[in-house]
Amino acid sequence: MMLVMRNIPLNSRTAAKEASHERIVSAAARAIRRSGYDGTGVADIMREAGLTHGAFYAHFTSREAMLAEAADRACAESAAAAANAVASAPHGRALECMLRTYLSREHVEHAEMGCPLAALGSETPRQAPEVRRVATRHLKEMIDLVARQSPDWGQPDAHEQALVTIATMVGTLLLARTVDEPALSDRLREAALKQLLPVDS
Repeated sequence: MMLVMRNIPLNSRTAAKEASHERIVSAAARAIRRSGYDGTGVADIMREAGLTHGAFYAHFTSREAMLAEAADRACAESAAAAANAVASAPHGRALECMLRTYLSREHVEHAEMGCPLAALGSETPRQAPEVRRVATRHLKEMIDLVARQSPDWGQPDAHEQALVTIATMVGTLLLARTVDEPALSDRLREAALKQLLPVDS
């Protein structure tokens, strides 16, 4: 009985630490997409997570370790959003649904919840190897997801077209966020959709 009683506080502490860790990673995943890797500081993340700066090292060995986990979370969220768009699309319209969701005005306006490839692509080459590895894995997953929507899935052409599609999607989103003219931002998105969508869409 005493053993059980001693385990209750231990389990509570473990659960509390896991919940704190989750808050830190969620805050960091939003922050890196909003402010970039260089603009994401430990003190700000801990404050946003409702924790003290000193508690950081109970969760991570370094800032780079936090950034890698935040990048992994951001990529997982982005992949889940893309997979949901595909899964909820009417039969034969999965790629169209994914493209329209990705190249939407809402996605342009909410970088902190969107694709980390577009939000962080220019910074990623200067990050630690573990951060670059996360980005590479996510890019491959997105290419595979797009290729699987092709009627030529399994053929080399489907993979090559998926490479072009992803490059166009990410580049368009980045540029649509860069410009300070909403009309130009919209035209960039619309032009990309026109080129990428099937003719009958």
